[in-house]
Amino acid sequence: MRRTLKILALSLAPLMAQTTPASAQTDAEQVMNIGRNVLSMDDYMLSIQYFNQAIKAKPYLSEPYYLRAFAKLSLDDFAGAEEDCTLAIERNKFKTEPYRLRGFARQSLGKDSLAIEDYDMGLRYNPQDKYFLFYKAVAQTELRRTADADSTFSTLLRIYPGFDEGYTARGRLRAIEGDTIGALADIGKAISLSGTAIQPYLLRADIEVKRKEWQNALADMDEAIRLRPHEADYYLNRAFIRYNLDDYFGAMSDYNYTLELEPYSTAALFNRALLRYEVKDLDRAATDLEAVLGIDRDNFHARYNLGLVNLERGKYREALSDFAVINRRYPRFHPALYARAEAYRLMGDMRSAMQNARAADELVRAYVTNPEKNPLDRPAIQAGTANNGQTGHEGESEEQVMDRFNQLVTAGSPADTQLAYNDRIKGRVQDRDITVDLEPEYMISYIDSPESLKSTSNYFRELDDFNSSRYIDRKLYLTPVPDEVSSDSYDTLFALADRYARQAEENGRAADWLALGVAKAMLKDFEGAIHAIDKAIALYPEFAVAYMERGYARQASGDPRLAAMAASDYDEALRLNPRLVFAWFNKGNIMYASGDYTSALHCYSEALETDPQFASALFNRGITYLRMGNKRQAFADLSKAGELGVLPSYNILKRMK
Repeated sequence: MRRTLKILALSLAPLMAQTTPASAQTDAEQVMNIGRNVLSMDDYMLSIQYFNQAIKAKPYLSEPYYLRAFAKLSLDDFAGAEEDCTLAIERNKFKTEPYRLRGFARQSLGKDSLAIEDYDMGLRYNPQDKYFLFYKAVAQTELRRTADADSTFSTLLRIYPGFDEGYTARGRLRAIEGDTIGALADIGKAISLSGTAIQPYLLRADIEVKRKEWQNALADMDEAIRLRPHEADYYLNRAFIRYNLDDYFGAMSDYNYTLELEPYSTAALFNRALLRYEVKDLDRAATDLEAVLGIDRDNFHARYNLGLVNLERGKYREALSDFAVINRRYPRFHPALYARAEAYRLMGDMRSAMQNARAADELVRAYVTNPEKNPLDRPAIQAGTANNGQTGHEGESEEQVMDRFNQLVTAGSPADTQLAYNDRIKGRVQDRDITVDLEPEYMISYIDSPESLKSTSNYFRELDDFNSSRYIDRKLYLTPVPDEVSSDSYDTLFALADRYARQAEENGRAADWLALGVAKAMLKDFEGAIHAIDKAIALYPEFAVAYMERGYARQASGDPRLAAMAASDYDEALRLNPRLVFAWFNKGNIMYASGDYTSALHCYSEALETDPQFASALFNRGITYLRMGNKRQAFADLSKAGELGVLPSYNILKRMK
């Protein structure tokens, strides 16, 4: 034992060696470049931290305010984006990008008039800018300045006749104006220009629903779902269309799948309840309505229908309780009084039945005599939307209220324009419509993960040795790359990076350079991380932990050349530790990303040879098999991965079957 410890100490000695100091300082331009790269990876919170540093160093520059505004807008902080754009414009009023971004932020805040002022300012400098014209026309449409909007769209489409979004938006304008023929012509043009754009299909389906052209509407919703199969609202709206085509089975299937995607969708729960009520599946209808009330206890619509369901299934006291809740809040809502009368009648309490019926009759009689003096309660019919919002219908007659009680509701008009900020910051690479993501690679981190090292038999031995030797004052973990890091953690990481940079310069130890590299990688400054770890490896060429982390930094940089070098780093880590399954796993992800699925399979299989319970490797190998068309092997891997806790496996299995 003593001999083993002595050899270990000698092999790690370079971690404490001295070297020549190097500068750890970065200027504002460097910080801004790192922030840009981080922004291109859609890590908005971290990019804001970098732009904060640039602003602190050089508050007179316009660009960091603009870039921070873009990050804030991407987080739906429209007010913050508007404020930062104003600060950018104050520092340089001749750059057009902040006007466009501020206009979009203002438009998103409902400040359409102010947005138009920004777009006009941008058009002074660049009168043919596509998105200044487009956003201006949309803002004019929102303000119902239809003649102005039509003129702006005409200019836009004359200059850019292939701009499909322009035709879609003008189609919406024409639909608002009542020109259905013109609207359909524009929508058809948009579809012919871009078969992958979703909004034209939704807009046309909305028009077809209003015209009760249910079969055509169904075809368009089918196409929208084909293009974006994970949007819960689309299934909800298709269910409404199928219901009107008397396809109850299809409608029920769509409600069920909506609830798989959005388990707390009150609209789907409510609609499914009404459909179950209609086919006399009363117990399950009641269960759905109770679920709606569990999410939204004040949902008047669900409460009333639950009362009707309880009345029909013979639970009279429960029904009376439901109607009493309604009457306490809306004492002049006469349908609930009539329903209470029916419940009492069925219970044999004729006196109470007559009292409630008489009270309802008197409310109606008084209203007919003098509507202004004796108004009836007309509560908003609240049917939760897929995002748990509420849709009110004020001013309806009692007959309309009761009709709506027994009518399925949708998630809202599918024709609502969903503006997206079309400019892209340099390097934006993520595709939000990707349907399947691999399980992420592993990295060295200062923050533990509940998913890290599930298999204790295959822990990272060299990392454990490093931590046991306490070369640095923080423990390092091997974890899957997290979806996000808290803003508080970023503050800590910046402080750690500064401290380890100073220590590395002063002491020149491989351990300090590794510690700096880990902090830089967590802050997504991959160039800085690679530079620091290069120094660690130069000092200690047998540093398995450093090879693993440099491999991750190169892989995560997004640079294909560096990704190829990352594979070499993982090979070196495996030379030092042949049982390091995480190096095989990360290398497999590189091969998959490059389209070399055969090599990816080999890597995942090597990892699983050492650890057959490595759930992430099973999942990724299953996805790779699917890419290669091997469903039998894919299903076996995905089934096992799901059993071990990778939940997306079940969703993929269901969809593929």
